Amino acid sequence: MLTQATLQQLLEKKELELNSLLEITQAINANVPEESLYKIFHFTLRSNLNIKKLALFVLDERWNCKVNFGTQNNFMRERLDDRFELIKNIHQLSEFDGPCAFHEFDLVIPISHKSDTLALVFVGGMDQRSTHDHEEGVKFIQALGNIIIVAIENKKLARKQLQQEAFRKELEIASDVQQFLFPDKLPYTEVLKLEASYLPHDMIGGDYYDYVPINANQFLICVADVSGKGIAAALMMSNFQASLRTLLRQTPNLRDIVEALNFQVLENTKGEKFITFFAAVYDIALKTMVYVNAGHNPPLLWHKGKLSQLEDGSTVLGAMHPLPFLNEGFITGLDDFTLFAYTDGLIETVNEAGEEFGTRSLVEYFSLNHRKDLRTIHQDIIVMLDGFKGRNGYRDDITMLSCRVG
Repeated sequence: MLTQATLQQLLEKKELELNSLLEITQAINANVPEESLYKIFHFTLRSNLNIKKLALFVLDERWNCKVNFGTQNNFMRERLDDRFELIKNIHQLSEFDGPCAFHEFDLVIPISHKSDTLALVFVGGMDQRSTHDHEEGVKFIQALGNIIIVAIENKKLARKQLQQEAFRKELEIASDVQQFLFPDKLPYTEVLKLEASYLPHDMIGGDYYDYVPINANQFLICVADVSGKGIAAALMMSNFQASLRTLLRQTPNLRDIVEALNFQVLENTKGEKFITFFAAVYDIALKTMVYVNAGHNPPLLWHKGKLSQLEDGSTVLGAMHPLPFLNEGFITGLDDFTLFAYTDGLIETVNEAGEEFGTRSLVEYFSLNHRKDLRTIHQDIIVMLDGFKGRNGYRDDITMLSCRVG
């Protein structure tokens, strides 16, 4: 039978525990930092339960020790033993065989939420004067740990949601930036027809195409692809477009433009990214085309019953300065032609057998169908790609730009 003094002690202990839980709840409501919650956990258990040794391991991206006192080993530097990672129930450390730094503790107590173990409390030297005291102490550790760990998990979730929202807004901005890269309207007249298709692999891509009138007789068309994707790629391509258009106002000379763009890309990216680029200037009056292919997939040109690939140019932009070589392609007598330019996402589309669509398939289609309306050509190729890839997804952005004169 419990004496009056013992009952008084139990009552005082329960009152301390309730006050501790109230303090924790108030701290959580006040949105104190995680470090403060761990300190409260530390001092509450050390003072209320007179625990001699403790280590609290919490699962973030990996298991880390957040609280440690009274031990011979510094568990802040210890890696959690693999055997403890999946435990769901309270265990005596004596149940685990083999040499282990954790054997200086008596108990390991899991802190769980729903079916997930979020933390492990290793305890040594806890007051065990009676089974009742021991069980009540373990319950208090679990209650205190659960309140704190769930609160910290909620903080992590809130941070993650804020980060996701910030990232979503950044993606929206970058997506808007990328849309501004593309011309609002392309000419589609009896004399000049242009058609473009852009199939982004993700919300933000690194492809770019453009049509820029230079004067009454000349215009530039181009296609480019930056290594990498996402916000950085979109912003880099936005800078590239601005530079190209600025340079075009100063000179129509493709050699000078490509050299300047190469230098600027290298300066901006320090060689960590590069851009493949195809640009052509066509003169309607002279019926000539000057082009440079800087490491890009060679566009297809159908002219006078012959299909050719436009390969003259240089290496990718942004890899080195100066460019190791730079050749301009020059075509004369070009009065009735169809040009089809694209990015590598098209030919690198993979089917379920792991085979790429490839250049040959594209050349075969274009050889037979070059007289079709440009919009039909684009639609046909998209249907072909969808059928070819099967259940596979697209691995990269796909851009197509077609130009027909005559």
